[in-house]
Amino acid sequence: MKSKIVIIIGMISLTVYAFFVGCKSTPHYTLAQFISPATCGGCHDEIYEQWKNSMHNLAQKDIIYKEFAAFYLDEIKKQNPINKDELEEAESCVKCHIPVGYITGKPLTVTEELAMENELPEITKEGIQCDFCHVIVDAKKKYNAHFTYKPGNGEADPGVKRGPFKDSTPDWHQAAYSKFHTQSAFCGTCHDVRHVVYGTKLETTFEEWTKSPYNTGDEKTSVPCQGCHMYHRPGVPATGSTPRPNNPGFAAFGGPQRDHIFTHYFVGGNSVIPALYNDKIKGQMAQERLKNAATIMIDTRDISTGAFAVTVINTGAGHKLPTGLTDVRQMWLEIVIMSQYGREVFAIGKADKKGYLPDNTIIFKTIFGDGNGKPVVNIAKAKEILFDNRILPKESVTNTIVLPKGLKGKFTIQVRLLYRLADQKTVNEVMKDKAVTLPVIEMATAKKDIVL
Repeated sequence: MKSKIVIIIGMISLTVYAFFVGCKSTPHYTLAQFISPATCGGCHDEIYEQWKNSMHNLAQKDIIYKEFAAFYLDEIKKQNPINKDELEEAESCVKCHIPVGYITGKPLTVTEELAMENELPEITKEGIQCDFCHVIVDAKKKYNAHFTYKPGNGEADPGVKRGPFKDSTPDWHQAAYSKFHTQSAFCGTCHDVRHVVYGTKLETTFEEWTKSPYNTGDEKTSVPCQGCHMYHRPGVPATGSTPRPNNPGFAAFGGPQRDHIFTHYFVGGNSVIPALYNDKIKGQMAQERLKNAATIMIDTRDISTGAFAVTVINTGAGHKLPTGLTDVRQMWLEIVIMSQYGREVFAIGKADKKGYLPDNTIIFKTIFGDGNGKPVVNIAKAKEILFDNRILPKESVTNTIVLPKGLKGKFTIQVRLLYRLADQKTVNEVMKDKAVTLPVIEMATAKKDIVL
């Protein structure tokens, strides 16, 4: 009798677990309703080529995403008992990374995504794609991809595609003007991420913009996300510190000439993943953007007291620096003092041969906690924000550096602001034999001679 009770309880537990991880969202759409990006590229050829191998296109194929998602999930599943709230968060990455698959029912969880890797229909692996974005109508909540959709019925009846133009008259599908597609809230519905149970703000790129000088409260003078990221093209970084000229051209073959065609490179700070797919252009564009985001100032007015100040100014980003999942991202100061004879006498934030940073490094980042003040690495466990020293748009952060005692003579202070997609040590531990060596990008530099 006892064994029967155990079996019944086990079956109930499995049923609850399956319901819990698989039925949080009931799919309302079928895969057949969505059109392949390559089909869209038949008319929108330039836009398609820009989007191809962008971070939107590679959202599901991104090896760093997949390995970190699997790591977070595996760590939660190894708990005994499993924390269902943490499990729900660890399973939720698919909402943004494989959206067409998610809203059509496969996969609904990271567990399903990993298990079905070789069986996923190709269109679901195309990430954030044409016929996902352009059938969005609105968003119920401006975070965690809470969009509402109105797709067509595949190529036989493609339906209405929504975008920024009021006078589009395409031959194949219908078109409608969508103010929502021109607003930061459109981007922010994915780029603000909250823990699905605890509500912890894990990514706040949109919220950061709403509180920035780029959002004046007036649509005529505000610069939305699209005003930088969809003006960017090779050689035109289009940041807050550089010109953002229009991109005149045609949205589609045979379409009207327009003053501005929104570009679809969708470049942020990630130069790694596009390069893995042999797209050097987008990697270079990411570096271009990073190099036009910030400046450094060195203040040596108090050098006689044995200290100097380093100020980093966010001159070009409409959000904090860095942004995104910033417990993982790394932006830091490398400060080196050289003697007049070329000998290094002092260093902060200088990576070793493995790419690991010393403990004295000044890193601009977020640290999440478990609700009791203990830092956590796994975002599924994040109940609080313990620390956030990132730099607000058009604002600055100053750090005072104390010199070692006994320095006499002429010296040069060299400061670099550096960026890396993630901490190399963490990447090595999480990805193991699949680990990628992440490039370090110099965002800004400054130099000053001193006499002690």
